[in-house]
Amino acid sequence: MDEEVVAVGHDVQVVDPDVRNYVYGLVTALGGFNGEDADRYVLGDDSLACLRDIKRWLKLYDEKNNRMDVARCLGEANVVSGDLLPILTLWWGTGQKSKHMTRIALACLELLVPLTWPLEIHNQMTVNHHRHTPYLLQAQVQYKRGILKAGGSNLLRAAVRIALPSMAIPRSERESRDEGILKLMLYFLRNVAIISPNSRLAAEGDEEETSRSSTINAFHQQDALALILTMCSNVGEDFNLQDIVLMEILFHLVKGIDVEKLFKDEEQAGSEYASDLASILNKEKMARREYQKTAPTRHSRFGTMIWVKRDNGKMSTVSGQRSLRDDQQTFEKMDQSKKWNKPKPRRKHEDSTQNSNFNTPAHLDREATEHLRTFVEEFLDSGFNPLFTHVRKAIEREAERVLDINTRQFFYTVGWFLEAERVRRARQARRTAKSKGKAKNIEPDSYGLVAGVLNQETFITLNRSMQSSLDNKEWEDLNAQMRCFTQILLTVQEMAVSPLEDDQEIAENIQNRIFYEETTHDRILAIVRGYKDQSFGYLDSCTELAHVFLRMLERYSKENADMQIRSRRKAKRKQKKADNADQQDEADNENDSEAEEMEDAAQVTKERNFDFKRFAAKFCNQACVDTFVAFTGYYKELSSEQLKRAHRYFYRIAFKQEMTVLLFRMDIVALFHRIIKGPEPMDSSKSVYKEWEELVRQIIRRLIKKLDQRPALVTELLFSKITSTVYYLEYGHEKQTISASKRPPPEVVITSTEATTRESQLHIVVGALVLDGRTDLVKWIKHVLDSAADEREVWEIQEETRLLEDPEITTLPNPMITVKSKDDFVQNAMFSNARLRLLMKIVGFERLGVEDVLGAAWIVPSSLKSEDLRETLSEIRKALETPFSADGDDDPRNQLQKKDRGSGRGDALQGTIDVNFGSESEGEDIPEGPLFPANPRSKASALDELKKKRKKKSKPNAEREPLDDETLEARREARLSNSLSRQAKIKSDLFIHASDEESDAEADKEFFRLEEERRKKQAFEVKKALLTGPGHSSKGKGKKAAARKRTSDTGAGTDSKRQRRGSASASAESDADGDIVMADPDARSSPSLHADEDDLAFDDDLAFSRDRPSKPDVSDEEEDAPVASTRRRMRGGFVIDSDSE
Repeated sequence: MDEEVVAVGHDVQVVDPDVRNYVYGLVTALGGFNGEDADRYVLGDDSLACLRDIKRWLKLYDEKNNRMDVARCLGEANVVSGDLLPILTLWWGTGQKSKHMTRIALACLELLVPLTWPLEIHNQMTVNHHRHTPYLLQAQVQYKRGILKAGGSNLLRAAVRIALPSMAIPRSERESRDEGILKLMLYFLRNVAIISPNSRLAAEGDEEETSRSSTINAFHQQDALALILTMCSNVGEDFNLQDIVLMEILFHLVKGIDVEKLFKDEEQAGSEYASDLASILNKEKMARREYQKTAPTRHSRFGTMIWVKRDNGKMSTVSGQRSLRDDQQTFEKMDQSKKWNKPKPRRKHEDSTQNSNFNTPAHLDREATEHLRTFVEEFLDSGFNPLFTHVRKAIEREAERVLDINTRQFFYTVGWFLEAERVRRARQARRTAKSKGKAKNIEPDSYGLVAGVLNQETFITLNRSMQSSLDNKEWEDLNAQMRCFTQILLTVQEMAVSPLEDDQEIAENIQNRIFYEETTHDRILAIVRGYKDQSFGYLDSCTELAHVFLRMLERYSKENADMQIRSRRKAKRKQKKADNADQQDEADNENDSEAEEMEDAAQVTKERNFDFKRFAAKFCNQACVDTFVAFTGYYKELSSEQLKRAHRYFYRIAFKQEMTVLLFRMDIVALFHRIIKGPEPMDSSKSVYKEWEELVRQIIRRLIKKLDQRPALVTELLFSKITSTVYYLEYGHEKQTISASKRPPPEVVITSTEATTRESQLHIVVGALVLDGRTDLVKWIKHVLDSAADEREVWEIQEETRLLEDPEITTLPNPMITVKSKDDFVQNAMFSNARLRLLMKIVGFERLGVEDVLGAAWIVPSSLKSEDLRETLSEIRKALETPFSADGDDDPRNQLQKKDRGSGRGDALQGTIDVNFGSESEGEDIPEGPLFPANPRSKASALDELKKKRKKKSKPNAEREPLDDETLEARREARLSNSLSRQAKIKSDLFIHASDEESDAEADKEFFRLEEERRKKQAFEVKKALLTGPGHSSKGKGKKAAARKRTSDTGAGTDSKRQRRGSASASAESDADGDIVMADPDARSSPSLHADEDDLAFDDDLAFSRDRPSKPDVSDEEEDAPVASTRRRMRGGFVIDSDSE
């Protein structure tokens, strides 16, 4: 069946005929104008029921079915201008006291709100929406024209009058119906403020009748502005649920209005209008002059085609008579034909928010400017803080009445009124300065009028919203937030220079809070660097925020030299392996990647000093430069302030940061040249023209100089500069960097005393790798050994053949074989796996070079023959065939441990324990080194023994006079000499080498003779002591006296130094710690030493008896100089005195 093609707009039914007929019937029954009195509207018999039926049709048919058919029919029937507005006019004139007429007026208001509701283009629109939206947009403009003009300019006042009874009721006594009436009235005012002529549709009637100026004048004349001001001042008390609607009305009244022009005086406004007119005429004149250069002539209808011979001899064809004028026009024509239109990816369809677009400027006439300025001043004085504080709280708690678009409107409106407050103060300051001496001195106002948005809660909300918009790429929301943040910074900047000290303190506190967070700095940088293809309004806000933020931060950092900022970084945590094998197995079952490095979302917060030069250098990159270059590309439309902003950035790049190389790109240089020299240059009458001219001259001058120094720059002019290229062009060489390599793992050793052979060692290490799940690494070692053995065997056969052919030929050593990893995993394991490295050392592999870094070469040395490699390979195979147990002591991993490298504290403690007996000085350098090893006991056992042997001695009864420094120095030298001579006589068997057996027989005979005499003499002394006792031995007495005297000297020297340091209290504290305090020789007793208690109690009386304490002898008491009591340290039963203290 063939379908008949019908032209659109003729016989196509856009609305269901039944719906149209029923709606038309309701409109007809509603009422109309009487034939006798054409100016008087007459209601129908049941007009209230008709209004309610129309409302049901709008709700149940259009809203429920997501259609616009009923609204289209009502628009075609002219129900607003022909019925609703006349009914409201009738009620305002005669029927305010009639309840029935009041109900009808309220029903009309209920219909006006949905019929004037703003229409938006979004991605959920149906065919029905696209069919009806253009018509309804034009119909709404007609509705607004009728509302502002009809009824003797009382329709807005009538809507307000309908809601007055509900406003008079206290908030606690209002019902839901009263709140609904207030909401209807405010939404009606909002809709009237929103409706504006659509630029994409043909205008009908005079556009000035529905302009912003007409709206503001109507709001002022019909007391709507007074109502809004009253409700804003009482938001926190009587009108809690109306805050969002009030904010929307303010947004649509002030969006796009230039605050500077709003607060200009009449004289300034007049001169401004004159200058604007002159600039427009000048632009028109320049455009006409440029056009005349290429204007068509009487012969321009003829076609033209020419050939252009280029430098390389090739011919190019250019068409058009413009190419005949001069060579420049010809080349421009060629360049235009070569222009590459880069295909752009299909952009994601975004919902149109034309009604909330604040980037389009709005112009007001003088009357509307005066009315709006008066309203703004009154609002700043009384309604700013209550309204915006309440709206911010509603946004924070995500109230149901708050929509996504309201957050954008909130930040833009806050920023606009903050700018208005700054401009108003500047205007007042100009007036005061102008009338100086004529008017009385007026005290400056505090910034408390706008303090509701200068608190920490607002900053938190703003920062969170900015980061969310940046992450979600909601550019228009971010645009409004950047405008708000910029105005907050400028307001704080003026507060800092306020004559009021309170304002100065508040400004200092706010700046400290804003600049303290490094995340704010990083966010500003990310916004500037992230510009791509957003709108010009976004670009303007972005560059202005960066300019203001950098300038204020620079000034604040200079005033606060010790400025601190808080930085947050992600922390990395490593999960440690369990020491116990059972715990490790259990953890492996739960999570196989437990031993790997994990990144957590935890934030590490730390404070650091702020360096402004370092932060400003972050803006010296190609992305930021591209952002400001794109902004400068609009130089013909930019104001002097905007051009100055771009000039300051390029000046900072070129001269403050010395990064002129970033500007050496062909398109940037061409833009700078066009700004000054043309074609279409900057207007030379602007105040910043001279500054731009000097900047461009210096940049081109540096470019020419740099081209002579770096010929490579000729090529780099075509491209953006990366960091390495910038460094090379600036300094002439590449930047030398040292890569921070990872440290090798601690060395692992085998602790088993039974693993003395290579086979047993291989069994342990291979078993540990197998239990770790690294059998692939063992197999790789097998493969390397197998291939190395084959290669080495071939070499050995070749060498044998050469020797058989010519026995006199010199044999060559086996060549080294490089150990090659099969992949990156094995390469990393060769550096990071300590057990694999131990296995490689056991099989005989060696590492080349001194540095142990990732990627270091390992080789099979030439000393290993093929037989050795085969033997090692067979041992590894046997180890792999052996089953390994992970239980208890059989686990081979328990027989491996990290090699103890020693720590600073342990070395110091060991240095104290390892005493060179016979010397009472510790820490002195011996010229030829000690001839016996350190104490072989482990640290743990030595400490346990020391704890057992610590005893406390009684303190001295009286202090004695300390010795002078010269005496102490002489005694120290004597003790050192004595120590060296005694150590030279001692030789340990650990230091006896094979070369010692080469001594002659005479020396050995003399040595054994002396040893025999020493044993006999010692036996005699022991026997004599058993018979007579130690007190009757004169030799023992002499030894005791010498020991007593030596100890007294040492104690006096030590105590003298301690007294100079004034550490008497430290001695008492050390006594409490368990150190043994050695008493005066006259008072101390001899401690008993037993062989079972101290393994250092040797029988060598000749070597150690001088240092062992004994009872003092009365006859020797006068020989000793009186010394003060001192505190001694004992290690293993021996007194250790340190002159280094």
